Amino acid sequence: MRPDILNPLFAGVATLPGVGPKTSKLFDKALSPPHGGEARVCDLLFHLPHSGIDRRARPKLMDAPRDQVVLLEVTVVEHRPPSGRNTKAPYRVLVEDETGDMTLVFFLANHQWVERSLPIGAKRWVSGKLELWDGHLQMVHPDKVLDEAALAKLPPVEPVYGLTEGLTQRAMQKAAEGALGKVPDLPEWIDPPLMAQRKWPTFMAALHAVHRPEGPESLDPQSAVRLRLAYDELLASQVTLGLVRARMKKLGGRPSLGTGKIADKITLALPFSLTNAQAEALVDIRADLASDTRMLRLLQGDVGSGKTLVALLAMATVVEAGRQAAMMAPTEILTRQHYERILPLAEQVGMRIALLTGRDKVAERRKTLAALAAGEIDIVIGTHALFQEAVTFRDLALAVVDEQHRFGVHQRLALGSKGEAVDILVMTATPIPRTLVLTYFGDMDVSMLREKPAGRQPIDTRALPLERLDEVVAGIGRAIDNGARVYWVCPLVDENEDLDLAAATERAELLQQFFGTRVGLVHGQMKGADKDAAMEAFQRGETDILVATTVIEVGVDVPEATVMVIEHAERFGLAQLHQLRGRVGRGKGRSTCLLLYKAPLGEVAEARITIMRETEDGFRIAEEDLRLRGEGEVLGTRQSGTPGFRLASLDVHGALLPVARDDARMIVDKDPELASERGKAVRMLLYLFGRDEAVRLLRAG
Repeated sequence: MRPDILNPLFAGVATLPGVGPKTSKLFDKALSPPHGGEARVCDLLFHLPHSGIDRRARPKLMDAPRDQVVLLEVTVVEHRPPSGRNTKAPYRVLVEDETGDMTLVFFLANHQWVERSLPIGAKRWVSGKLELWDGHLQMVHPDKVLDEAALAKLPPVEPVYGLTEGLTQRAMQKAAEGALGKVPDLPEWIDPPLMAQRKWPTFMAALHAVHRPEGPESLDPQSAVRLRLAYDELLASQVTLGLVRARMKKLGGRPSLGTGKIADKITLALPFSLTNAQAEALVDIRADLASDTRMLRLLQGDVGSGKTLVALLAMATVVEAGRQAAMMAPTEILTRQHYERILPLAEQVGMRIALLTGRDKVAERRKTLAALAAGEIDIVIGTHALFQEAVTFRDLALAVVDEQHRFGVHQRLALGSKGEAVDILVMTATPIPRTLVLTYFGDMDVSMLREKPAGRQPIDTRALPLERLDEVVAGIGRAIDNGARVYWVCPLVDENEDLDLAAATERAELLQQFFGTRVGLVHGQMKGADKDAAMEAFQRGETDILVATTVIEVGVDVPEATVMVIEHAERFGLAQLHQLRGRVGRGKGRSTCLLLYKAPLGEVAEARITIMRETEDGFRIAEEDLRLRGEGEVLGTRQSGTPGFRLASLDVHGALLPVARDDARMIVDKDPELASERGKAVRMLLYLFGRDEAVRLLRAG
């Protein structure tokens, strides 16, 4: 139950002065509340102004800056209404001060209003954008025309909000003013020493300072008031993750003690030794598996760092303990690939392994399900099909989830509920910046694989403008004549004239004119079986060039492929470019990645391409990606249950995250029921930021 004191903040915006049923719909659109329903007072309070108009500077006409909003004191000299038949001509008013004159221009104006507001000979304050037009100063449609009395009421800095069509700044400002009047005096949830050290105001004072700025500094994302509000949101997020984690730990685990018999055989059968990072990750994972608390661990590794092998050795540990493991991947292609990669090693050491996807024949599927339930299968590898109710295990001990951000927390937990106290290992080949790891995976322990296994070849990355396409095609011809296999990636499947993007289908047709049947095509709109067939033809060398959309981004493994062409590279995010490049450089041959771009390049696109040429370190690339794009985009598909911050921006406020995490851990450790005075205040914070599910967890015990 939400505390009554917060109810005014959860009322609809229609309860605010000046917001009627029609306008409230516009507010719903402009504020896009995270719950997707009607906008509430708190949604408006968390819709912070993005800038402000500083009305404290009041220059003379001659000194006033051009092409920006100014506030000027002028005397009205002359009215020039449109004359004759030309009623659509603008109404002009000549005004002056002691340094010069300018024209105020009103299109389709109400003549009586202009005459009433600007009487000849009167002193007035006018605000608007000052421009030079045909050698004369003018201001078109001033946003303010004030006498002395109205000037006295003008805020020194006027907040400027993001709007939607049909909604004015005036309406947003008035509603925000009304919303501030509903903010109650709430108990403090931030630790007093931290408040004092950072010189932060109270929550209420911070909201007032942002919506009624005394100066532009209040709107600076690094100001004390903005940092305070960002910290509130980050603390709510971290306490939620802390409570989820505590609940997982409280549920307890079942120790799986491996003998090392199977895992050692696998390690000995490998043509290389494990990297130090792989060995360290395995030590941590095995310690988790052997403990009586449940494992919830993120295994983060760059492209080609050997995550699948670590996962296999972890699964071997639970099989040694007489239990079962499941591995789940987001796509059919990736699932089959994991299966094909693991199968020879598993068979060599006597582990029984099965594949389960949505495309299995009924009889085959029935047989697999019966064997799983009877414990005749040690490891099952599958897609979303593993969630289905019909899938039961004799004794599931470990669930490995590949590319976690494509599933979301709920699905992760659904797989974990297929057995008693299932340990969960989540893998991602998308290096994630540290701040995002804390935000999205803060309920997990983290292992990182930063080293590449021996034998991985460096990739020669080059950038070329699309005008040189002919040279590229000729170069590709020479490469395939020498036995190379080539990926050619296009951003869209069908031609989109608006975006002027090269379509995969069209590019494949062009390349087929030169190379005939040596060119294959794969894209997201093909049927699963056709997609698999195109991939298999490329893997077997029946085609030498595979034209593709980004369906090949994650996990596809063809060691013979040594050339990656990415067309319209300027349209891709950094992480995506890095993932695509990681499809080559997997075999013994030297590999090349060509980034084809449409000139001229924008600043961000140029920065991306420069970083790609400078480094292959996925972790550095991920940090740069966050800096260039902000957190909303970095994880690609938004995970269900992602924070979607409104007051905090991770690229600006990321340094506050570790502070919030440490504070949240201390709160949850000391007061797991949130029953103390500060605990009750923190409950208030959780409700305020829509973290009701965390409070429900508390009630569920």
